[in-house]
Amino acid sequence: MRDDWKRHLINAGAEFEGDLLRNFGNAERERRVAVNGDVICDLSHRGLLEVRGKDAQSFLQGQFGNDIREVTENRSQLSSYSNPKGRAYAVFRVMLDRDAYLLEMNPEPVETVRKRLTMFVMRADVVVENAEDSRIRFGLSGPTAEQQVANALGALPTQVNDVLSRKGVSVLRVPQMVHPRFEFAGEIDACQSLWDDLNVHSAPVGPDGWRLLDILAGVPTIYPGTAEAFVPQMVNLHALNGISFNKGCYPGQEVVARMHYLGKLKRRMFRLAIEGQEQPLPGSPVYRAGGDPGQPDGEIVDAVMHPDGLYAALAVLQIAASEEPLRWGSPNGSAAHVIPLPYTVPGSA
Repeated sequence: MRDDWKRHLINAGAEFEGDLLRNFGNAERERRVAVNGDVICDLSHRGLLEVRGKDAQSFLQGQFGNDIREVTENRSQLSSYSNPKGRAYAVFRVMLDRDAYLLEMNPEPVETVRKRLTMFVMRADVVVENAEDSRIRFGLSGPTAEQQVANALGALPTQVNDVLSRKGVSVLRVPQMVHPRFEFAGEIDACQSLWDDLNVHSAPVGPDGWRLLDILAGVPTIYPGTAEAFVPQMVNLHALNGISFNKGCYPGQEVVARMHYLGKLKRRMFRLAIEGQEQPLPGSPVYRAGGDPGQPDGEIVDAVMHPDGLYAALAVLQIAASEEPLRWGSPNGSAAHVIPLPYTVPGSA
């Protein structure tokens, strides 16, 4: 994290461990307000890659699962990068900032994605670099978020994935459960000013607040425990406009296309509410109650504490198992309850 931005956040009440922002003094209160109120959240904890060069578009078109040609300065997209077996190394958002494509994702896969992309550049005019400190990034969510953005910037993106640039800041609209959500990126001076304007009406929260909102919105994140575990459809990317079935070849394309055109989806991502005191880790097993301990029926994608006292989680499950009582960790472990997602998943009936 940049020192000047860190100082700004500390002045706003942020508490750090090293360069890692933990919270703004009251993690439990922050969970409550994240779900029900207006919140503002620093996003410096997320990784960012920059891909640029005259061949960048054609190069990325042959690597990612979505159609990179649809990304413009006014339109972003979710996408994924998979191995030849169609299993995703990472899920990320792709944005275009002037002549550079930005890939925002969980920080752990950043170096894996950078190295693999660089390995295939060969003679193309493409540069792939870590860019996490090149732009200040933060998010806004809540019942008055739309009005706040309109007041501060004079306009706002109206559709999910839309991007708008105003007053030195890019603002994009991201998936939500109930309340509108926006992410901002820009230079330090413009972002400091905008943060201060929005902070008047919104409570600052730590990274777990935004992570909770991603889970409630049904947006997947890939961690080391789930790297190369899921075909993109298994984490509902087709329901989030994160896959193109009409583009050319890319790593894993045959597996993704076969699942789409020839097979019924048997595993997909569900939202769960999990009882118990232990936080479920990505990749940990989910079972049918009383099932075979050697045959998990699913895996946790992500989980974080919800203000209702349960863990809000996303998990990839056998669709048939989702209709039965579930347990996390073992067939006799903590109860896990399926909660409806805020979108419909095609091909999973």
